[in-house]
Amino acid sequence: MKNIIHRKQRIFDDPLSSEDSLKFAKNNLVNTELHLKNVLDKVNFKIIEFLDDNSIMLATDSDFMPNSNKVIIYGLIDRYIEVEMDIEEIRGPGYLKCKINNLKRAKTVRKELRFKVNREQVVATNFKVSKHTIDISGFNVPTSIKVILDQFHSLNSNLADIVKVDILEPGDIIFEELKKTGETLFIENVSNPESYKALTEDFLDIEKLLGDDIDNYRKKNIERGYKSILISPVIYITENERSIPFAYIQLISKEEVITLEKVLEIKDLTFKLVDRIRDANTLLLSVHQDIVDISKSGAKLKITDEGLKKYLVHSKGFIFDIVFKLQAPITIYGEIKSTFFDDDDNMFIGVDFEGNSSREDEMKRYNSILDPMIKDYKSKLVKELKQKKV
Repeated sequence: MKNIIHRKQRIFDDPLSSEDSLKFAKNNLVNTELHLKNVLDKVNFKIIEFLDDNSIMLATDSDFMPNSNKVIIYGLIDRYIEVEMDIEEIRGPGYLKCKINNLKRAKTVRKELRFKVNREQVVATNFKVSKHTIDISGFNVPTSIKVILDQFHSLNSNLADIVKVDILEPGDIIFEELKKTGETLFIENVSNPESYKALTEDFLDIEKLLGDDIDNYRKKNIERGYKSILISPVIYITENERSIPFAYIQLISKEEVITLEKVLEIKDLTFKLVDRIRDANTLLLSVHQDIVDISKSGAKLKITDEGLKKYLVHSKGFIFDIVFKLQAPITIYGEIKSTFFDDDDNMFIGVDFEGNSSREDEMKRYNSILDPMIKDYKSKLVKELKQKKV
């Protein structure tokens, strides 16, 4: 296994000390099924003995060979637990003498059962992925999107005496505030001090922002021959409905007053601009990919398509269809929690889609299909446990 990346870290309580970890293990983990972390196929472990020197004996698959002197194993009791151990000695095939370093318990209880599925039951398809990531923190806007902004500027250069369409770059207090808040700057009459106050909560209060510098700012606008100023941020909405103000449309009039109706017109233009950017930045791949396991709140996908790998490895999330056998597709947004590759260069991604479906009704339909599958899986587990006891 290689290139394991956990993007959405699990939140734990503070780790227990070695002594407290040992006590917890004695009381709760004897003969409990545990698994090796960060591998594709489950490697099962059981604690079978506690030795006098405070070390423990682990039993596992006789073919298992550790690739370091440490192991991290995990399991579920009431909550997810994770145990970090030092391997002190290999006492035979599948028998390890270990010492516990620490034990961590997740802060929250996993609410849904996760179980394996196959291609005959369900597949993933119709992947909508972003070609580029617009990074609000790093001002990282791809050249292709900047080209769209330039084209938009050329088509709308007659909207006012001075028109500018550009990226919200750092260094200017007003632009930084627009980027942070997504509010619109509208100064109807630069000569009127009242015009520097916010009309509503959707508008930037430039008087409050600049404080003592507001008079100098007003004088500069008058000296430059400005009549009205409008700066409307371009707000990109990601697939998971995150708002990113990353660019702006600026209108400066020297002759006529910019009206509120004009402000609304420019707002509408920003929406159309975002639609153009999204269309240009979205790639649809209708390949079928396997779902390895699934729950009500997430899934693990096996990605073999090279085009998908190229974009998903850098993506924060994506829209895709889950297609159960004999059912219409269900459209889901998946936030990527982890990615890793096996030795055959297959990509595996863990996605979380709880509360992030593109439509609320889709999740209801998804749960209605999954509920009987969960019931069937639980019944099989009970039968297997009964057979083991016989």
